[in-house]
Amino acid sequence: MSKRLKLPLGTYDVYVNVAGGLNLKEPAADLAVCLAIASSFRNKAVGPKTAVFGEVGLLGEVRKVSFGAKRVQEARG
Repeated sequence: MSKRLKLPLGTYDVYVNVAGGLNLKEPAADLAVCLAIASSFRNKAVGPKTAVFGEVGLLGEVRKVSFGAKRVQEARG
């Protein structure tokens, strides 16, 4: 994120807390975590109708995840 988004995160301690102590093994959550970190760093809220999912590689690429259409349908409610 520091390189791709030009966020100087190297000088900060970044902690991610998953509600309820859930053990998160879903790679599709990567992009949501990145968005939460960027949102917090820039002090700008994510839109209330925004949903993201995707695996984020070490080089910053966003990879497709399985069941994309189903995830979109679930997010729309």
